[in-house]
Amino acid sequence: MRQLRILVDMDDTIEHLLLAWVDCLNEIHGTSVEYKEIREWNLCTAFPTLTKEQVFAPLVEDEFWKTVKPMAYASEVLEWAINEGHEIYIVTASAYETIKSKMENVLFKYFPFISWKNVIIAHNKQMIRGDIMVDDAPHNLEGGDYVKVLMTANHNRDYNASEHGMTRVNDWYDVRNCIIAVACEDELKIGLQANRENPVWYLERDWGVKLHPYQSVLLQSMLGGTN
Repeated sequence: MRQLRILVDMDDTIEHLLLAWVDCLNEIHGTSVEYKEIREWNLCTAFPTLTKEQVFAPLVEDEFWKTVKPMAYASEVLEWAINEGHEIYIVTASAYETIKSKMENVLFKYFPFISWKNVIIAHNKQMIRGDIMVDDAPHNLEGGDYVKVLMTANHNRDYNASEHGMTRVNDWYDVRNCIIAVACEDELKIGLQANRENPVWYLERDWGVKLHPYQSVLLQSMLGGTN
């Protein structure tokens, strides 16, 4: 297994910033914007009656960051990756006004195995060297010299990830599968060929990989398996 340097975004990649943000703005301003209806990166377009200052005001409040919750299994998968010998770096483009509260109330609270030495603050993430980048923003992945993993979010659902050389994931189980695929590429190729009659069983038994039904069907079709 190859030891990887894995770069991971924060907002809407390991935690639910947008959900908390929309709920906060609705509560403060009496609006009724539905989280699931948002399809653009710029949240201001979803709140046309508010000024840009009003939209972004919650981000500098400590109390707001206490409402931001982690994504399911993000902590477990990242801790697993570290225990497997991989390096994890949180790479965030956060504004300096939000950093202290964001780190204390979200990152270090829900991901206590990550410390400041593993946090990189950078606007141009393509400058950071790594083997994998997990991010919800396509512009942070485009042009980067790493395996590009796009975490599905409201604003990127219409983006053609495969056309831009990215792998779209829907949850942190998918991210774990991507890490295994990159770190153990040679071993997986040999094992899948040896177990081509039942590749799904092999992946679950030997690697703990959980595939979605459509992935199982596709894999079996590619290898000519029957189960």
